[in-house]
Amino acid sequence: QVQLVESGGGLVQAGGSLRLSCAPFGSIFSTSAMGWYRQAPGKQRELVAVISSAGTTNYADSVKGRFTISRDNVKNTVYLQMNMLKPEDTAVYYCKRTERTGVYYWGQGTQVTVSS
Repeated sequence: QVQLVESGGGLVQAGGSLRLSCAPFGSIFSTSAMGWYRQAPGKQRELVAVISSAGTTNYADSVKGRFTISRDNVKNTVYLQMNMLKPEDTAVYYCKRTERTGVYYWGQGTQVTVSS
């Protein structure tokens, strides 16, 4: 069974940085598309950033220029570097793995709180 474990969340002041990590347990993800999503209280879960198996990335307009998604297939880990954080970035951040078949898996989420 595939498991995704996120880490790196926490409390930070506006303008600060955090680096989230996602480590799929039990299998490699070199052929998988990986993504970061977030969900704030009372809001729908939204796409933050995705990276394909080939390394192509895409970002939500709200985080472009501030967040960077990357992957290390050797370490089997995906990262989300978040800089210049804003209070509106406060949410639970989820890692998502999507296989080429369309099958996908969600992590448990990690809380990111940005204070004013």
